Amino acid sequence: MSVSIPFLKRPSKLDGTHAGDVGFDPLGLSEKLDLYTMMEAETRHARLAMLAVVGWPLSELFGPNFMLHGPNHLAPSVLNGFDPLSFITVAGILGGIGYFEYQSSLRRVDDKPLGIKHKEDMANVWKYGVPGDYNFDPLNLYNMFGDSADGRKAVRELEIAHGRWAMGGITAFAAWEALTGHAIVENSMFFQPNLLLPVFGAAYLAFGFFYESKNTDQYLFQVEKTSEGEVRMEKISKDLSEATTEAGEATKELRGFIGVAADLVFDTAKDLRNKYDSATDDYTKNVMKNIK
Repeated sequence: MSVSIPFLKRPSKLDGTHAGDVGFDPLGLSEKLDLYTMMEAETRHARLAMLAVVGWPLSELFGPNFMLHGPNHLAPSVLNGFDPLSFITVAGILGGIGYFEYQSSLRRVDDKPLGIKHKEDMANVWKYGVPGDYNFDPLNLYNMFGDSADGRKAVRELEIAHGRWAMGGITAFAAWEALTGHAIVENSMFFQPNLLLPVFGAAYLAFGFFYESKNTDQYLFQVEKTSEGEVRMEKISKDLSEATTEAGEATKELRGFIGVAADLVFDTAKDLRNKYDSATDDYTKNVMKNIK
């Protein structure tokens, strides 16, 4: 069965071999069109969307108004429209990207360092390597999960997952501004200083610290406490208990100290009062003797 659509069978070509494959193809496009071409197209769109979903709000937050469109200073786009200067700029950027797409559409990478690794990784699947391979990894991040086929696939999984979210996000940006006429950064907790977003972020991190969400063949969504979360919960409870005990002992000591200090202050004040009364009586007696 499909992972993404549990009530449908998994498409025959989507067997989980490739990064990002969750069996989602309700229209059966993988059976009609070339799978590698579609994966290459998705990877390219995902990378552009990740750049756009960052650049769009940044342009509205920090870009000069003469580069933005309309009285509400919207990011220039097909739905928002363009001003002459922004149109020339965007046309130049798209022209550069289009030239790169044309030059790289029939690229050969199987003789490059990464291409050779991909050819070995995918030898049991097909002869094409992996889509989106430009032999570009200056920071050697591709091996962050290990210099192995599984490690490299994990990085590609991470990239395509973020890219899919970015494609959804940039589509939502464009639709929101086209429908409302207001910038996406306007009155948004994601782009304006507020306390709500940090609270949600902390809650999300705390949830992942103790729980995980999963789906099974019986239930679409379940929340379960992880074994690590159980250990962390027990440790926190133990630490709180010890802290409470220590705080109680410290409170008792503090109360004892306060009691001793109060008695000392009271006795000192009483002694000073007695000495003051004695000195006053002596002074009065001397004054009366002199008068007589």
